[in-house]
Formats: sequence, structure tokens, C-alpha cells
Amino acid sequence: MARRAVEQELSRERILEAARHLFITKGYRAISMRSIGQHLGYSHGSLYYHFKEKAELFYAIVVEDFNHVATLLNQAMQTPPETGMTRVEQLILEFIRFGLDHPYQYEIMFMIRDEELLAYCRAEQGRCFELFAGIVRSHMKEEGYVSEDWQSIPLTLFLSAHGFISYYIQDKVSFEDVRQAAIMHVKVLSRSL
Repeated sequence: MARRAVEQELSRERILEAARHLFITKGYRAISMRSIGQHLGYSHGSLYYHFKEKAELFYAIVVEDFNHVATLLNQAMQTPPETGMTRVEQLILEFIRFGLDHPYQYEIMFMIRDEELLAYCRAEQGRCFELFAGIVRSHMKEEGYVSEDWQSIPLTLFLSAHGFISYYIQDKVSFEDVRQAAIMHVKVLSRSL
């Protein structure tokens, strides 16, 4: 009975959110399953019902966050762009919005430096970039761009959006705080195409 009550109260989502926050603020190596449990007010044993080990918990965070970005990028391409924006501009803007409005997630996904953790992120980073690049290439084909640009331009756009996010994320600003700067950044990128 006690275990069932704990399972109902301590959800997978709560564990993921707490672990995400602790991994970013304290570092992956400094955090243990015990410290995550203490942070949540539960014994570390209750975490093992959901995750076998800390590495599995970390990977679950990475997969969840990249799936969320994939959903946002696909939605951005299915929604009519804002007035004065192209679909690709809308795509880049949505990526920037995610990064600034979800800084903990973005840092884990794209800015973590720990070699052990990068192994968990690389495949998901590649999948995210391929989705982004595929959308950009599709737009470029529709707009009549020459095929030799199809390989280089998506990476340039992705890295430029990442640079924008990396610059502002350290100031802990929201997307709305820098919305006009983000729009101008995206417009300058588009002009260079």
C-alpha cells in the first residue's frame, strides 16, 4: 500500500523535472539518485521504481526534450507564418523561442560539455538537426534554390540560431524580452540566403 501511494505521488514527470534542474545547477557528477530523492522529499529507493540508474534518468530527460522540440518545429511548419515571415523564418524563430523559454532543457540538449553525457545527446542532437535541415531543404526546393546550397544553408541557419540562443541564455531572458532582436536576427539571416 505504501509503495502504491508513493508511485501515485511521485510521478515520472516530477522526477524528470527535478533531475533536469539539479543536473544543470549542480552538475551531473555531483548529483546522485539519493540527492534527487532528497530534493523531492522521497527516499532514493522510490526513484528506482521509475529509473534503474542515473544514466537512464538523464537519457530520459534528453529524449523527452528533443521530442518536445521536434513537435514544436513540426507545428511551426504546419501553422501559417506570422505576417511578414516566411516558413523558414518562423521555424528559426520557434527554435530560438524554445531555447530562451526553456533554458535548462536547452543547456542539457546543446550546451553540456561532459564527454560521458555527450554520448547520450549526440544521436538526439543529430536527429533534431536532420529534422530542422529537412524542413529548410524542403522550403529551399520549393523556392528554387540551387541544390549545392541545400547542404550548407541548413547548418548555417541552425548554428546561427544556436549562437543567438547561447548569447542570450546566459542573461536568463525570455523570448519575449528579446523578441524584436530575434526577429531582426532571423531577417538578416534570410536576406543572406
